Amino acid sequence: MLKIVIAGGFGAGKTTAVGAVSEITPLSTEEYLTEASTGVDSLEGVEAKQTTTVAFDFGRLSLPDAPVPLELFLFGTPGQDRFVDLWYDLSRGAVGAVVLIDTRRLETSFTPVSFFEDIGLPFVVAVNHFDGAHRYQPEQVRAALELPACVPVVTCDARNPSDVAGVLLTLVGHAENAPATPVHPAPNATLQDA
Repeated sequence: MLKIVIAGGFGAGKTTAVGAVSEITPLSTEEYLTEASTGVDSLEGVEAKQTTTVAFDFGRLSLPDAPVPLELFLFGTPGQDRFVDLWYDLSRGAVGAVVLIDTRRLETSFTPVSFFEDIGLPFVVAVNHFDGAHRYQPEQVRAALELPACVPVVTCDARNPSDVAGVLLTLVGHAENAPATPVHPAPNATLQDA
């Protein structure tokens, strides 16, 4: 059993990815966007977005035919920077993370990338191919995010279960080969393990 965090900016497709691949009905904490979030959550580029994750999403995926049978517990983070303290709790005990990015709003990817670099948790970057979005090569995304060569950059459609499963297997392989680095706890963390 492995715990995996799926992070990314606001509207990057995290809830969609968890829902696409989960073999159980995913636990979702989606709430409708309200007037109160106007001026806090920019909808530029995702104007049709009506809901947002306010705690986390949870799903499970069993891969009995993998080289080593796996059961993956998936925790999708809320995307807004103001929830970073929660990301520490969700990351505790995780084998690694997927940073799902939307190239239309690449600036929302810097916080999750920096977060996982700072806490020392292995991660992969998955470029979510949105309909109508320009397609960039993985090396272009690597350069834009200033990622080291050791961080895998892959592409996917977060709606496609086989794409998401492929990203998760890429992460597991990467985490197996990553040097052991302790995950640094949040400063003054007071929440319990996720």
